[in-house]
Amino acid sequence: MASNTETNTTATTPQKKSTVRHTRAIQRDRSKRLMSTPPDEVIVERITELVHPLTLAQVQTFHQMGLRERTLTLPVMMALVLSMIWRQIGSVLDLTRIVQQESLLWAEPKPKLTDKAIASRLRTLPAELFWRVLFELLPLMQKRWQERERPLPPELAWARNQYTEVGACDGSTLDALLRKVGLLADAAVTPLAGRMLALLDLCSHLPRRIWYEPDAEAHDQRFWPQILSSLKAGSLLIFDLGFTNFQVFTELTKAQVTFITRAKSNLAYQVERPLLRTAAVHDEVVWIGSGEQRQQVRLVQVLYRGKWYRYLSNELDDKALPVHYLVALYWQRWRIEDAYNTVKRLLGLAYFWCGAQNAVEMQVAATWILFAVLVDLTDAVAEVLNKRFSALSLEMVYRSLPYFTQAYHQGRATDVVPFLAANAERYGIIKRRRNRDKPSVFASLLDLTNAASP
Repeated sequence: MASNTETNTTATTPQKKSTVRHTRAIQRDRSKRLMSTPPDEVIVERITELVHPLTLAQVQTFHQMGLRERTLTLPVMMALVLSMIWRQIGSVLDLTRIVQQESLLWAEPKPKLTDKAIASRLRTLPAELFWRVLFELLPLMQKRWQERERPLPPELAWARNQYTEVGACDGSTLDALLRKVGLLADAAVTPLAGRMLALLDLCSHLPRRIWYEPDAEAHDQRFWPQILSSLKAGSLLIFDLGFTNFQVFTELTKAQVTFITRAKSNLAYQVERPLLRTAAVHDEVVWIGSGEQRQQVRLVQVLYRGKWYRYLSNELDDKALPVHYLVALYWQRWRIEDAYNTVKRLLGLAYFWCGAQNAVEMQVAATWILFAVLVDLTDAVAEVLNKRFSALSLEMVYRSLPYFTQAYHQGRATDVVPFLAANAERYGIIKRRRNRDKPSVFASLLDLTNAASP
């Protein structure tokens, strides 16, 4: 058996700086800016149709928890929190002033409502009820996606036919809380709001599951038990090297889940047999780990634009998972980073109205609810345009909604999807293509991994 072993370096490496962005500019902007204009009846109807029935379905659970009916019931709080995010309302005080005068989604005006009452409800209404609504909504959104037809990137179209699910998981640290009132006002340092982890369906761009951990220092490895319990046999899971765990690799294989991840630079391995070896591609079956964790995996190394990229997979058959698909699918992992960028920067999950853990969880769950609604709307526009979802800008769909509101009130439009599709170029919804003369990444990988013409 051939051997090729890499050992750990003994030199002390400097500790990396934290990658957490505290986004003070976003926090200040969200707290000082004027809120956006109210959405038109069509957008309100769309959100209401998707979310309100699921909220009402949780009222029984609300009563089983021993909670009493008050002015701020679960349906009312759901309407207020969703409106606060969608309209980018900067504070509970601003929200109070609005709801005293106008309806918010399905919640009627409440002239006598106080900001203290809303703040109290954010701290005490169990966030579990918001999570339940989210987890009931996601399968419905997935079903709506399956009923539509629009092109997929070739690697995802191929993977969709090979696996029951194609998902990616990654964690993200939530930003700093604002020290205004309560226990945080006297804190020596500004605490972070916690950490969340998403399991994202790479084909639909919808989350399959979201988890929250109040400990902002929690490592992504802590989420492995929840991830494993959420995976189906025959699925494909893609994750970054921060999740590297040989014991989990074994568990994934036993669960009939295929994984693709990056290989660490100091990975120790022994070559069992080569599958493909060219100047730009090395594909080998190797042994990693020791003792009960010793196992065979596939190590793929690709030279792309002057840099070597290394990947691991438990799929040892290069016919079942060709090299170019393996590498291209891993690069689709970036979609989960796009999702985090949307919920944090666009939907404002870098700014928290209340420092209580319950309120933070409530806001996290509500933000992902609106993310799913926005993805569903963007996917509907992509179907009309017959374009890939990735060819459209989720952000510009959101930012173009005021144009539809104006057209709706002027009698020039009645349906948001055809309106956005007709004005997709004008409003920047279709992303500008760059490097038109260069081949696609998938085509480049296909050329690199073609053994007939290496």
